[in-house]
Amino acid sequence: MPKDHILIVEDEDDIRGLIKYNLEREGYTVSDVPTGEEGLRICADRQPDLLILDLMLPGMDGLEVCKSVRNDPELRNIRVIILTAKGEEPDIVTGLELGADDYITKPFRPRVLIARVKAVLRRGVGEETSNEEAIIEREGLKIHPGRHEVAVDGEVIDLTYTEFKILHLLAKRPGWVFTRYQIVDAVRGEDHPVSDRSVDVQIVGLRKKLKSAADLIETVRGVGYRFRE
Repeated sequence: MPKDHILIVEDEDDIRGLIKYNLEREGYTVSDVPTGEEGLRICADRQPDLLILDLMLPGMDGLEVCKSVRNDPELRNIRVIILTAKGEEPDIVTGLELGADDYITKPFRPRVLIARVKAVLRRGVGEETSNEEAIIEREGLKIHPGRHEVAVDGEVIDLTYTEFKILHLLAKRPGWVFTRYQIVDAVRGEDHPVSDRSVDVQIVGLRKKLKSAADLIETVRGVGYRFRE
C-alpha cells in the first residue's frame, strides 16, 4: 500500500528530526523545512498529502502559511495539522478557523502524533459530501440523516437539532478526533447557541439519551471527542 507524502515545517531541528524519524518508521515519505516560505514552495512544487505546520516560525508564521494554502485552489486539499505550544489557545482557534484539520500541542508523544496523522489522512477529500446522507448503523444505533432520525435498538429517540448534528458529525467519521472548536464550527445550533464550553454539556445529554449506545462516543482527554471505531 503506497504511503502518503508528509511535509514538516518546523524551525527547531530536534523537533523536526523527531517527527521525521517517527513518520519514516511508519513508511511515510517525508520532506522537512525550517521556514514557512520554503514550506509553501514545496507545497506548490510537490503538493504533499499532509502539512505538519509549526505556528511559531521565523519570517512567515504558521498561520500565514495555513491561510495561503487554504486560499490557493491548487493547494487547498492539502491536510494541515498545526503544532503549537501549550497556552497558545487563541492561535489554535485561529488556525482551526483558517482551515487546519487538527492541532497538536508541544510537548507531544510520538505515538499520539502518529495516531493523529493517520486519523487526518483517513479523512478523504470529498468525504463529507459522500457521507452526508448515508445511513449509519453501529451496535444497535441507527442514524438516518434524511429523516433526521436516530434509533437505539429499534427505538426512536428524541434528540434536539444540536444533539443530532453533533452525533452525526462524529459518527460519519469513526476514529476521527474532533476538538471542541471543530464541533462548534461544524454545528450551528438552532435550539440554543453552541460554544466550546457547552459542547461538553451537549455530549453529556446525548450520552444519556443514547443509553446502551452511549459508549460509542469516546472522550479523548485534553483534545475532544470521537466516535468509536
